[in-house]
Amino acid sequence: MTEKELCATAKKAMQMSYSPYSSCKVGAALLTKSGRVYTGCNIENASFTPTVCAERTAIFKAVSEGEKEFSMIAVAGGKDGKIESPFVPCGVCRQVMSEFCTSGFKILVVKKEEEYDTYTLADLLPSAFTSNNI
Repeated sequence: MTEKELCATAKKAMQMSYSPYSSCKVGAALLTKSGRVYTGCNIENASFTPTVCAERTAIFKAVSEGEKEFSMIAVAGGKDGKIESPFVPCGVCRQVMSEFCTSGFKILVVKKEEEYDTYTLADLLPSAFTSNNI
């Protein structure tokens, strides 16, 4: 799967978002090393703390089905589902990524309909807390 196809899959996943409080729809598409793609969307909750981001939804779906080796993830988001600026993964999602991915893991962040920025996990989480810290 190409990077553009993965970004398009993330944009499609935005439509499944449950975001009645913020109106911010976020979708993610996670490519595993085996070639499978797992999608996720954000799922909000009235008390906010139980809200789950699209990135974690995709990762947890993959892990729950036995996949633990990932190639890259694409993330797309926007108010009312309209992409106008990048929705970079939050700190919690970055930390979850560090549990399963190397520092070179590729993160594609859609910033406009046909444009995206590319980061590595190390770019977004330079001093990750890992099992080496325990």
